[in-house]
Amino acid sequence: MTNRQDDVLMKKLSDAARTGTISRRSFLYHAMAAGLTATTATGVWTRSARAEPKRGGTFRVASHDGSTSDSHDPGAYLNFSVYLLANAHRSYITAIESDSSLGPDIAKEWSATPDAKEWSFQLDRRAVFHSGKKVVADDVIASLNHHRGEKSTSAAKSLLAGVKDVVKNDDYSITVKMESGTADLPWLLTDVHLAICPANSDGTLNWQSGDGSGPYKLVTGEFGRGFELQRHDGWHLQGAHFDAVQIVVINDPNARQTALIANEVDAVTQLELKTLALLGQDPSIKVLNLPSGTAITMPMHTNVAPFDNVDVRNAMKLAINRKDMIEKITFGAASPGNDFHHSPEMPYFPKGIPQREYDPDQARALLKKAGLDRLKVDLSTADSVTSGAVDLAVLFAEHAKAAGIEVNVVREPNDRYWSDVWLKKPFCIAQWGARPTPDLMYSTAYKDDAAWNESKWNNPRFNELLLKARAELNDSLRAEMYREMAMISRDDGGTILPMFLNLVFASRSNVMQPEKIATNWALDGARGTSRWWFE
Repeated sequence: MTNRQDDVLMKKLSDAARTGTISRRSFLYHAMAAGLTATTATGVWTRSARAEPKRGGTFRVASHDGSTSDSHDPGAYLNFSVYLLANAHRSYITAIESDSSLGPDIAKEWSATPDAKEWSFQLDRRAVFHSGKKVVADDVIASLNHHRGEKSTSAAKSLLAGVKDVVKNDDYSITVKMESGTADLPWLLTDVHLAICPANSDGTLNWQSGDGSGPYKLVTGEFGRGFELQRHDGWHLQGAHFDAVQIVVINDPNARQTALIANEVDAVTQLELKTLALLGQDPSIKVLNLPSGTAITMPMHTNVAPFDNVDVRNAMKLAINRKDMIEKITFGAASPGNDFHHSPEMPYFPKGIPQREYDPDQARALLKKAGLDRLKVDLSTADSVTSGAVDLAVLFAEHAKAAGIEVNVVREPNDRYWSDVWLKKPFCIAQWGARPTPDLMYSTAYKDDAAWNESKWNNPRFNELLLKARAELNDSLRAEMYREMAMISRDDGGTILPMFLNLVFASRSNVMQPEKIATNWALDGARGTSRWWFE
């Protein structure tokens, strides 16, 4: 069959799917006969078919990255399985939609003063907690204040450092007053830690109960193992098509994938990339491979030797072969990073900055400048960080040998990696979910006083620009500031950023998704439980 005939056949098949005159099974049979892979054919069906979301069934998700040390405290959210749970059973002030735009959640509308120092939010009067209590302004205020103040230990503390006050206008309206203009505040409030919980009578937050106002209510569960949830019929937004949701934590990637193939779960949050091509040939599986701002980072603690020396840090950055790593570890499912945490998926991306290349000779010269003939460092990692994380560390060790750097790979236990290794050990591997704006990313992980400043980095000029850019409403000036910040981070920062990962996850073929899927987290921005449905 010629290419022209293939095109005509696919158009006819797509039209038939759109008008509902062909079954899914027949569509896949003819599409694969025309040369499409099972994954591509399934994607065409999903885009073409007249598939209205419908209710019913129990959605079973196998999630990576869970620990028994996790908690219902939103300020302590640390692992992806908790992010998935939080988006299933709790609400936020605003939300990132499937098309990556900003949308409503508890707040149905918002507005700012011209200087962006005051933002008013009108709350949805339909919102109700699973306990039956209405969600009111006191709950939203307590939920924000939980992350504020000197005594707060929240990971989101630095995100709200610029909040001067949160004022109750009435039971369904609040105003957030900022120390300085904050153009991204509605985006900032989508951060996974800023979940809405009920307030206690003294204004503190009752997070301990696990009560929420999200699409599903908790029935039973245990951190590090899994949870069972049922639809919250009082949910204020559209969606929640499944009758029930089961989230099971499976940190081992092979076990997760086996559970999907065996139809023990309906979706998995992260695939083993080695077998990606083979899995894509299974017509019962739908693979989603989406470019994103998800990043692999290798933070070096800049407050301890040898990483307190900028020449050592830059030698480490030059000792990594990013292209080789992407090819061998992700099988092409990534794009090279340039040692600044601003992905092409974010606004204000600074184009034209020279890509840092593998240069072991220059790395040796920088070590010599730092007074070192050779260097030996430990690098901590675990497979729960990302698919192939241990192999990634071993490959980096091979790259670094040519630069006179000996990297001793320390394979840490999967459980408690984020509580006992990350932020604790001076050189490790981490994975960051995408953030919708550069301000959110830099404020979370690179500001001097950020709780998650994983490299312990403090650059006064970077911090100054971060605050200026946050308040700047002129897009051109703001872009210039982010470009300078990228250069400072690249040349002075303590973080190696070798790559931005594609989000690669999968579902059974009878699981339907919207035409567009959010890429800030796996599984549709960690909201697939409420956005997806069964065929």
